[in-house]
Amino acid sequence: MLGFLGPNGAGKTTTMKAITSCIFPTAGKITIGGMDVFESTEKVKKHIGYLPENNPLYQDMFVLDYLRFVAEIQNIPKSEVDNRILEMVHVCGLQKEKHKKIQELSKGYRQRVGLAQALIHNPDVLILDEPTSGLDPNQIIEIRELIKRIGRAKTVILSSHILAEVEATCDRIMIINKGKLVADGTAEQLRHQSKDADLLKIRIEDADQDAAYKALKELQGVGMVDREGGMFVLQGNDDQPLARSVFNLCVQNSWVLTEMTPVQTKLEDIFRELTMN
Repeated sequence: MLGFLGPNGAGKTTTMKAITSCIFPTAGKITIGGMDVFESTEKVKKHIGYLPENNPLYQDMFVLDYLRFVAEIQNIPKSEVDNRILEMVHVCGLQKEKHKKIQELSKGYRQRVGLAQALIHNPDVLILDEPTSGLDPNQIIEIRELIKRIGRAKTVILSSHILAEVEATCDRIMIINKGKLVADGTAEQLRHQSKDADLLKIRIEDADQDAAYKALKELQGVGMVDREGGMFVLQGNDDQPLARSVFNLCVQNSWVLTEMTPVQTKLEDIFRELTMN
């Protein structure tokens, strides 16, 4: 599962539309399963499921009728249509709502129907543009869990502004800014690459605080030392583990180290660092 992040206007939706061949870029190349999107458009579309930000549902249709309509558009063999519809109803949790008109459903269930239409032809790649936008917290959790289950069997590209959702759901994260790729890796890799990657909060007692501050600044691997209340905040500047160095310093000076807390950089902070310029 790939989390695709960027500020408004960065090019996320445009990229997704290009991948699905809804629009054709003026330059560059896109391949899916080794097939060029522009040379083999119809073949590629069979391997893609797409849920755009504005869920394209016919509100006056019943759920089952709509899924049958989509199945026929996707050229699913007639002998398989009923089974595919039943499978989508089960996978997307639509059992209680399947006999209703789409306009009668809550937004959370309409998103489930949107996922069902994107999955009904069993694509290899699922592209989801802001799938939890406008949902309440309970609905977000339900859709997130559904997407995670789907992601066990398919490649999923997920665009979202809810960074905690991306971090909890995705195996890999890409961040773009002004149409350019600015980060690519796991959440842990992005934290490690961040300028605030290695932060440590410590509390030292039985020591002159000014002397401790000076000694910490001179410690190998420390890039910055700041005071925050009665604690010191240290930022590393290389791969040397700060915790061991701080511990040894305290032992050498007979200082009492009463607290040592690694500060994990938030994905939100990394996002701002990469996209504020």
